[in-house]
Amino acid sequence: MDAPRNDRASRRPSLGGRYHDYLRWLYRGGHPNGFARLQNRLSALVFAAGIWPTRLGTLEVRGRRSGRTISFPVVIADHEGERYLVAMLGDEATWVRNVRADGGRAVLRHGRREPLTLEEVPVEHRPPILRRYLQVAPGARPHVPVDRGAPLEDFAAVAPRVPVFRIATRSETPDRAG
Repeated sequence: MDAPRNDRASRRPSLGGRYHDYLRWLYRGGHPNGFARLQNRLSALVFAAGIWPTRLGTLEVRGRRSGRTISFPVVIADHEGERYLVAMLGDEATWVRNVRADGGRAVLRHGRREPLTLEEVPVEHRPPILRRYLQVAPGARPHVPVDRGAPLEDFAAVAPRVPVFRIATRSETPDRAG
């Protein structure tokens, strides 16, 4: 019988584990740290230009206190012919509070500017969308405490804590002033 390995390599965490820890570190406390903010700014510029696949874009929302436009990168999950945005950091994510305060109004940029309304999805309809989101957004996996291959019942357990918004182009929604 072989002796157990006791070298340095066997004690190192896996590369996947390190990456998971790195992603959690970027958003410790539910908000991006300085380095994450820098990465998000750069990603938002690239995604807005339409350089990356169509599932990546830049969302622009109006700050509820400042009134300034805030831009950040997003991953768009597709499910049953609709497009969705998921708040991987939960209800307290700043962008979620800004969108709710502005009646769902936002702009999605991916090579072109698309004014839209984000419609919050009821909790009971979120599980399959959350599963799809984790399939297409690997960076979100450390923040949503369910394995991407888990049964829908597991997603239903976390659905109340993870807001999901359906993307509706402004022509699909009643016209609002502003």
